[in-house]
Amino acid sequence: MLPLTKARDRQQSMTSKVDFPRMPRSVQAVYLKPLKRKALYGIPSCDLQLRSYNVRNVEFFADFALRAAYYLHLPATGPIPLPRITERWTVPRSNFVNKKSQENFERITLRRLVQIHDGHLETVEVWLAFLRKHAYYGVGMKANVWQHENLGVGKSMDVSLESMKRNLEPRWAHFGRRKNLETSETVYEMMKNDAVRKTSDAPLSGL
Repeated sequence: MLPLTKARDRQQSMTSKVDFPRMPRSVQAVYLKPLKRKALYGIPSCDLQLRSYNVRNVEFFADFALRAAYYLHLPATGPIPLPRITERWTVPRSNFVNKKSQENFERITLRRLVQIHDGHLETVEVWLAFLRKHAYYGVGMKANVWQHENLGVGKSMDVSLESMKRNLEPRWAHFGRRKNLETSETVYEMMKNDAVRKTSDAPLSGL
Protein backbone atom coordinates (compact mmCIF):
# COMPACT_ATOMS: atom_id res chain seq x y z
CA MET A 1 0.00 0.00 0.00
CA LEU A 2 2.82 2.38 0.79
CA PRO A 3 4.48 2.20 -2.67
CA LEU A 4 1.16 2.89 -4.40
CA THR A 5 0.43 5.94 -2.26
CA LYS A 6 3.94 7.28 -2.80
CA ALA A 7 3.65 6.87 -6.55
CA ARG A 8 0.26 8.57 -6.56
CA ASP A 9 1.55 11.50 -4.51
CA ARG A 10 4.58 11.83 -6.78
CA GLN A 11 2.35 11.85 -9.86
CA GLN A 12 0.09 14.52 -8.38
CA SER A 13 3.06 16.68 -7.44
CA MET A 14 4.51 16.34 -10.96
CA THR A 15 1.20 17.27 -12.61
CA SER A 16 0.83 20.27 -10.33
CA LYS A 17 4.30 21.54 -11.27
CA VAL A 18 3.75 21.23 -15.03
CA ASP A 19 3.96 24.65 -16.66
CA PHE A 20 1.14 25.10 -19.14
CA PRO A 21 1.82 27.35 -22.17
CA ARG A 22 1.02 30.96 -21.36
CA MET A 23 -1.67 32.63 -23.44
CA PRO A 24 -0.74 35.73 -25.47
CA ARG A 25 -1.25 39.12 -23.90
CA SER A 26 -4.01 39.98 -26.36
CA VAL A 27 -5.95 36.86 -25.34
CA GLN A 28 -5.40 37.50 -21.63
CA ALA A 29 -6.72 41.06 -22.04
CA VAL A 30 -10.09 39.68 -23.12
CA TYR A 31 -10.66 38.26 -19.64
CA LEU A 32 -9.66 41.53 -17.93
CA LYS A 33 -11.21 44.96 -17.74
CA PRO A 34 -10.54 47.22 -20.73
CA LEU A 35 -7.54 49.50 -20.33
CA LYS A 36 -8.12 53.25 -20.32
CA ARG A 37 -5.90 56.24 -20.97
CA LYS A 38 -5.97 59.31 -18.75
CA ALA A 39 -7.02 62.65 -20.18
CA LEU A 40 -4.58 65.52 -19.68
CA TYR A 41 -6.90 68.50 -20.20
CA GLY A 42 -10.40 67.01 -20.00
CA ILE A 43 -11.68 68.74 -23.14
CA PRO A 44 -14.76 66.82 -24.41
CA SER A 45 -14.44 65.45 -27.92
CA CYS A 46 -17.26 62.93 -28.31
CA ASP A 47 -20.18 61.48 -26.35
CA LEU A 48 -21.27 58.07 -27.60
CA GLN A 49 -24.63 56.84 -26.35
CA LEU A 50 -25.46 53.15 -26.77
CA ARG A 51 -29.04 51.91 -26.61
CA SER A 52 -30.41 48.39 -26.52
CA TYR A 53 -33.23 46.30 -25.12
CA ASN A 54 -30.79 43.65 -23.89
CA VAL A 55 -28.29 44.40 -21.14
CA ARG A 56 -25.79 41.83 -22.42
CA ASN A 57 -25.60 43.39 -25.87
CA VAL A 58 -25.12 46.95 -24.65
CA GLU A 59 -22.51 45.93 -22.06
CA PHE A 60 -20.59 43.87 -24.59
CA PHE A 61 -20.50 46.62 -27.18
CA ALA A 62 -19.56 49.26 -24.58
CA ASP A 63 -16.60 47.07 -23.60
CA PHE A 64 -15.68 46.73 -27.28
CA ALA A 65 -15.84 50.51 -27.77
CA LEU A 66 -13.55 51.14 -24.80
CA ARG A 67 -10.96 48.65 -26.06
CA ALA A 68 -11.02 50.23 -29.52
CA ALA A 69 -10.55 53.69 -27.99
CA TYR A 70 -7.55 52.49 -25.99
CA TYR A 71 -5.73 51.12 -29.03
CA LEU A 72 -6.44 54.36 -30.92
CA HIS A 73 -4.86 56.34 -28.03
CA LEU A 74 -8.15 58.02 -27.12
CA PRO A 75 -8.80 58.79 -23.43
CA ALA A 76 -12.22 57.26 -22.74
CA THR A 77 -14.42 57.09 -19.67
CA GLY A 78 -17.39 54.86 -19.02
CA PRO A 79 -19.57 53.04 -19.56
CA ILE A 80 -21.82 55.35 -17.56
CA PRO A 81 -25.33 53.94 -16.92
CA LEU A 82 -28.05 56.34 -18.01
CA PRO A 83 -31.68 56.29 -16.84
CA ARG A 84 -33.85 53.67 -18.47
CA ILE A 85 -36.56 54.61 -20.94
CA THR A 86 -39.75 52.73 -20.09
CA GLU A 87 -42.63 52.69 -22.58
CA ARG A 88 -45.99 51.01 -22.01
CA TRP A 89 -48.93 50.35 -24.33
CA THR A 90 -52.42 49.05 -23.69
CA VAL A 91 -54.03 47.23 -26.60
CA PRO A 92 -57.61 45.85 -26.54
CA ARG A 93 -57.77 42.16 -27.30
CA SER A 94 -61.19 42.43 -28.80
CA ASN A 95 -63.74 45.09 -29.73
CA PHE A 96 -67.34 45.96 -28.98
CA VAL A 97 -68.63 44.32 -25.80
CA ASN A 98 -65.23 42.74 -25.02
CA LYS A 99 -63.48 46.10 -24.92
CA LYS A 100 -62.48 45.62 -21.27
CA SER A 101 -60.35 42.65 -22.23
CA GLN A 102 -57.04 44.46 -22.75
CA GLU A 103 -53.39 43.50 -22.88
CA ASN A 104 -50.43 45.56 -21.63
CA PHE A 105 -47.01 45.72 -23.28
CA GLU A 106 -43.83 47.20 -21.87
CA ARG A 107 -40.53 48.06 -23.54
CA ILE A 108 -37.42 49.07 -21.54
CA THR A 109 -34.51 50.74 -23.32
CA LEU A 110 -31.12 50.44 -21.59
CA ARG A 111 -28.50 53.12 -22.21
CA ARG A 112 -24.76 53.47 -21.66
CA LEU A 113 -22.56 56.52 -22.21
CA VAL A 114 -18.93 56.45 -23.38
CA GLN A 115 -17.10 59.79 -23.31
CA ILE A 116 -13.95 60.72 -25.23
CA HIS A 117 -11.72 63.54 -23.96
CA ASP A 118 -8.70 65.26 -25.57
CA GLY A 119 -9.22 63.35 -28.80
CA HIS A 120 -8.30 64.54 -32.27
CA LEU A 121 -11.23 65.00 -34.62
CA GLU A 122 -9.87 62.65 -37.29
CA THR A 123 -9.07 59.96 -34.72
CA VAL A 124 -12.57 60.22 -33.28
CA GLU A 125 -14.04 59.84 -36.76
CA VAL A 126 -11.90 56.74 -37.35
CA TRP A 127 -13.11 55.34 -34.01
CA LEU A 128 -16.77 55.94 -34.89
CA ALA A 129 -16.30 54.47 -38.37
CA PHE A 130 -14.71 51.36 -36.83
CA LEU A 131 -17.66 50.96 -34.47
CA ARG A 132 -20.15 51.39 -37.32
CA LYS A 133 -18.31 48.79 -39.37
CA HIS A 134 -18.34 46.26 -36.51
CA ALA A 135 -21.76 47.21 -35.14
CA TYR A 136 -23.36 44.65 -32.82
CA TYR A 137 -26.89 43.46 -33.45
CA GLY A 138 -29.58 45.02 -31.31
CA VAL A 139 -27.43 48.01 -30.27
CA GLY A 140 -28.10 51.53 -31.51
CA MET A 141 -25.53 54.32 -31.47
CA LYS A 142 -25.87 58.08 -31.14
CA ALA A 143 -22.73 60.25 -31.15
CA ASN A 144 -22.26 63.94 -30.33
CA VAL A 145 -18.93 65.20 -31.70
CA TRP A 146 -17.40 68.56 -30.78
CA GLN A 147 -15.02 70.38 -33.10
CA HIS A 148 -12.83 73.20 -31.77
CA GLU A 149 -11.64 76.06 -33.95
CA ASN A 150 -9.28 78.99 -33.49
CA LEU A 151 -10.37 82.55 -32.80
CA GLY A 152 -11.72 84.46 -35.78
CA VAL A 153 -13.50 81.47 -37.25
CA GLY A 154 -16.44 83.71 -38.21
CA LYS A 155 -14.42 85.46 -40.92
CA SER A 156 -13.31 82.18 -42.46
CA MET A 157 -16.91 80.94 -42.38
CA ASP A 158 -18.06 84.09 -44.24
CA VAL A 159 -15.45 83.49 -46.94
CA SER A 160 -16.43 79.83 -47.28
CA LEU A 161 -20.11 80.84 -47.42
CA GLU A 162 -19.50 83.14 -50.38
CA SER A 163 -17.61 80.45 -52.28
CA MET A 164 -20.36 77.96 -51.43
CA LYS A 165 -22.98 80.31 -52.83
CA ARG A 166 -21.07 80.66 -56.09
CA ASN A 167 -20.82 76.89 -56.41
CA LEU A 168 -24.47 76.25 -55.55
CA GLU A 169 -25.96 79.01 -57.70
CA PRO A 170 -25.96 77.04 -60.98
CA ARG A 171 -27.34 73.99 -59.21
CA TRP A 172 -30.21 75.86 -57.59
CA ALA A 173 -31.14 77.31 -60.98
CA HIS A 174 -32.11 73.81 -62.17
CA PHE A 175 -34.65 73.48 -59.35
CA GLY A 176 -36.50 76.63 -60.39
CA ARG A 177 -35.77 78.48 -57.20
CA ARG A 178 -34.50 81.52 -59.07
CA LYS A 179 -35.88 81.84 -62.59
CA ASN A 180 -34.23 84.36 -64.86
CA LEU A 181 -34.56 85.40 -68.50
CA GLU A 182 -32.08 82.82 -69.73
CA THR A 183 -34.12 79.98 -68.31
CA SER A 184 -37.33 81.16 -70.00
CA GLU A 185 -35.54 81.60 -73.33
CA THR A 186 -34.13 78.09 -73.25
CA VAL A 187 -37.58 76.68 -72.45
CA TYR A 188 -39.06 78.63 -75.35
CA GLU A 189 -36.42 77.29 -77.74
CA MET A 190 -37.13 73.75 -76.58
CA MET A 191 -40.88 74.18 -77.14
CA LYS A 192 -40.27 75.51 -80.66
CA ASN A 193 -38.42 72.34 -81.57
CA ASP A 194 -40.00 70.20 -84.29
CA ALA A 195 -39.90 67.03 -82.18
CA VAL A 196 -41.80 68.74 -79.37
CA ARG A 197 -44.39 70.11 -81.84
CA LYS A 198 -45.08 66.66 -83.26
CA THR A 199 -45.60 65.10 -79.85
CA SER A 200 -47.71 67.97 -78.45
CA ASP A 201 -51.26 68.74 -79.52
CA ALA A 202 -51.36 72.44 -78.56
CA PRO A 203 -50.20 74.93 -81.25
CA LEU A 204 -47.31 77.26 -80.46
CA SER A 205 -48.58 80.21 -82.48
CA GLY A 206 -49.32 82.21 -79.32
CA LEU A 207 -45.73 81.79 -78.17
